Amino acid sequence: MTVPNLITILRIILVPILIIYMINNRPLASLIVFIIASISDALDGFIARVFNQKSTLGAYLDPLADKILLMTAFITLAVLKMIPSWLAVLVISRDVIILLGVMVLYLTHYSVKIHPSLLSKATTCMQIATVLVVLSKGYLNIQPIEIYSFWLAGIFTIASGLQYIKAGMIILSKGVNSNFA
Repeated sequence: MTVPNLITILRIILVPILIIYMINNRPLASLIVFIIASISDALDGFIARVFNQKSTLGAYLDPLADKILLMTAFITLAVLKMIPSWLAVLVISRDVIILLGVMVLYLTHYSVKIHPSLLSKATTCMQIATVLVVLSKGYLNIQPIEIYSFWLAGIFTIASGLQYIKAGMIILSKGVNSNFA
């Protein structure tokens, strides 16, 4: 078990704590937990690269932890009517499409190496920024940028989802094993 994998597992453990704070109307605690989870996302990757602690488990666990964190945050924020429901649907749909795509490639015996694209990384950053904007609303005067964060997160999410669909279709149409990203 590597240090980055332990940090990733911590991020997964933080998800129910975040949701409990959110549904119990504890905005500062929610914000702090989400910031810690967001920092852990950058930290595990940094440690894995710098200290040569990359692992196969980490390659699968890290993006899964991101999806768990962001999907549950967006679902909860939508249920609490803090973000528009269409945005939560986009985020969830993209991640479900990615997971189904990986499963289809796996079941059809294609080798899938997970290498997130720059657009995918930017999408994750924009989604994290959007959650931070929403959770910071009571502490910073960010109301004017909130709507822009919704639209930017939506646009990035759609673009990234289409990029993954295109990559999966190319892999399936060529009939060769390839990287998925």
